[in-house]
Amino acid sequence: MPPPVLRFAPSSNGFLHLGHAFSALMNFESAQRRKGRFLLRIEDIDATRCRPEFETAIYQDLAWLGVSWEMPVRRQSEHLADYRAALDRLAMLGVLYPSFESRAEIAALVKAREVDGAWPRDPDGVPLYPGTAKSLAATERERRLRSGAPFALRLDMEAACRLAGRLTWIERGSGPDGETGEVLARPEVWGDVILARKDIPTSYHLSVVIDDALQGITDVMRGQDLFGSTAVHRLLQKILDLPQPVYNHHDLIRDSDGKKLSKSSEAIGLGELRTRGMTPREVRSFVGLP
Repeated sequence: MPPPVLRFAPSSNGFLHLGHAFSALMNFESAQRRKGRFLLRIEDIDATRCRPEFETAIYQDLAWLGVSWEMPVRRQSEHLADYRAALDRLAMLGVLYPSFESRAEIAALVKAREVDGAWPRDPDGVPLYPGTAKSLAATERERRLRSGAPFALRLDMEAACRLAGRLTWIERGSGPDGETGEVLARPEVWGDVILARKDIPTSYHLSVVIDDALQGITDVMRGQDLFGSTAVHRLLQKILDLPQPVYNHHDLIRDSDGKKLSKSSEAIGLGELRTRGMTPREVRSFVGLP
């Protein structure tokens, strides 16, 4: 039986915090314990927010924690052709379509539809796509494309689910409600998700699935906040005929108010904690590792 392959895949759009330290150490030590491989991936597709200094800090912080990884590091910005190929295949399967609305236009559509009650939201609380781009006449769609109108590429969720059939995944951790073992995937609750943005020729959902397949990842260990997204990832794996990893969603590190640590909430970075005198041993103790 081949050795397991695990990965840690941070975005270079800010400094790593204690939550990242917990996930990186969990993955690294699981790979060591099981005589497997540990890979590092830099998710840097967002050119406006990802910066070289953040990437450099990732390497420094992980080395300080005692984490080592195989080379070379996969940087998503260097592999856009891989994501384009996947989009082309999805288009051939008939499960991809362009949507032309701006964020403001989508917000207005949601507001208009909420007159008669709450518009449905996805598991992250974001309103499902309310637009009509999927039903545009082919001639109108082509006219807009030829005119150079900016567009995002969305997954036709209904068509994709019909193509995939029943989906499950193996969960070795647990979901927020304690789900474990064989979990039924329900990607339809996410609506027609974006697979390529107007300003970025891919998305998190698409890139993570393609990267995991190309890197031979066998075990995906990540936070419980991504548990729900696994349904979309299983759908893409199935219709693109990609391998299915085993998943392990771990607890989140939270602040004193019970909220998960995040870059957006300006959680203290590992570099700052190091400057204040915290040691790797103290980091392990703080996040509950032996």
